Amino acid sequence: MKTLNEIKQLLQIQKPYIADAYGIREIGIFGSYVRNEAHPDSDLDLLIEPEYPPRMGLIGLGRLERYLGELLGIKVNIAIKKNLRPRISRQILSEVIAL
Repeated sequence: MKTLNEIKQLLQIQKPYIADAYGIREIGIFGSYVRNEAHPDSDLDLLIEPEYPPRMGLIGLGRLERYLGELLGIKVNIAIKKNLRPRISRQILSEVIAL
């Protein structure tokens, strides 16, 4: 199981590629890895902010999740910042670690 620091390092290295290939302006980590509650079966929760207008649709989002999952060796779930429900956005935004 990768540590939060290992994940951050890998994502920092890939950030320019992710920005260019998928049109992502911001990327951050939230969830169990940030709260130090991750276990071997945990997925990685990422919060992204795409460029506007977005260059990526649902298929591109799926490709990005697969790419990052293969890179990191863990399942990745991506949330889009502007699509967060008000009820959960406060918690996510309070714990997100921006890269």
